[in-house]
Amino acid sequence: MVYATRPMHDADSHIMEEPDWLHPYLDPAVRERFPYVWHASEEPGRWGIERERRRHADPAYRAQDEAQINLRKNFAATGSFISADRPRALDLLGFESQLVFDTFTSAPVLRFDRDGETGLAVALARAQRRAVVDWCSVDPRLLPVCVLPLGDMDAAAQLAQEAIDAGAAALQIPQYCPPGHSPSHVGLDRVWSMCEEAGVPVLLHVAGAGENVMPKQYFENGRPPVPDFHGGDTNFKSLDYMSIPMPVAQTLHALVIDNVLQDHPGLRIGVIELGASWVPGMMRMLDSAFEAFRRNEERLQRMDLKPSEYVRRQVRVTPYPHEDTGWIVANTGDGMCMFSSDYPHVEGGRNPIARFERSLDAAATPPAARRAFYFDNFVDLMRPVLERRGLRTRLTA
Repeated sequence: MVYATRPMHDADSHIMEEPDWLHPYLDPAVRERFPYVWHASEEPGRWGIERERRRHADPAYRAQDEAQINLRKNFAATGSFISADRPRALDLLGFESQLVFDTFTSAPVLRFDRDGETGLAVALARAQRRAVVDWCSVDPRLLPVCVLPLGDMDAAAQLAQEAIDAGAAALQIPQYCPPGHSPSHVGLDRVWSMCEEAGVPVLLHVAGAGENVMPKQYFENGRPPVPDFHGGDTNFKSLDYMSIPMPVAQTLHALVIDNVLQDHPGLRIGVIELGASWVPGMMRMLDSAFEAFRRNEERLQRMDLKPSEYVRRQVRVTPYPHEDTGWIVANTGDGMCMFSSDYPHVEGGRNPIARFERSLDAAATPPAARRAFYFDNFVDLMRPVLERRGLRTRLTA
């Protein structure tokens, strides 16, 4: 019996990379500078890769795959790091497809880019693309997401074309402003044109979002330290969580106000694992800025639509399971929100569908809007990619 309760696409899943997973895809000189995506002495080391590999080879352990499909997390989950096992996990989950992000790799790539080490960022992004496309090649339902640093605009255009040619399902750009220029800089127009022409969406994702969002002084409150979401003390707490959407909203503001969405109506933007409760307010703020400043700004005068209408037309978002998804759908419209599982991460929870359903029930979300949440809005984001892979894009009435 599959987990999915209806036809649905999954807008967020992950690979749990082994520490040396980039080695076969890196030039030796780059490998010396960035030998591992994580070290055994760091937090991921507590999972014990070799122990988990032995467990995944144990028939008794694997006999519980179905019963444990949403209970085992991280490296313990089926198909979390062994690519050959991921189709089995997808069969049990019952999703039509999954966008597949890395877990540990993209954040340092984007951090190097933000810190001005663009050459290293580009080299690692090229290796990440090779690795994630290869990992997902075992099943057409697995949709590889390739990271795209934007600091070097010429390199970004080259990387984007290479990724599209290699079969990338989506390109993940930084949620922070690149060093030295806006994400809406005219020098990146060729990137948006490539993506629009290929039907490959541009995604913003939580990777690295907690770094440098809030000054550390905010955590010096004279009180005992609090554990993070995972029970540790270094990563993800309520105060960090509240700040996650801030740089994302700024990036979206630039893409809308500087006419990127106006000039590329076929471009789709996915906002993944960044929450969505903030989106209705952002849309209203964009419209208020439009009304206040359009008399003096030619870029606003060029717009054929209100800013919120570009967002509604071209941006798709994934609420967290703990958010009030029914309220978000009611306040953004039926066409923006998408289902996501975050498989196999802890943050996805043990039963995300049930949590989404409770919120949709409470809001009396109608059947057409639920279908859009679980299926149609993802298809709008990904249609050309899904069609090239022979995946389902239509449901019978």
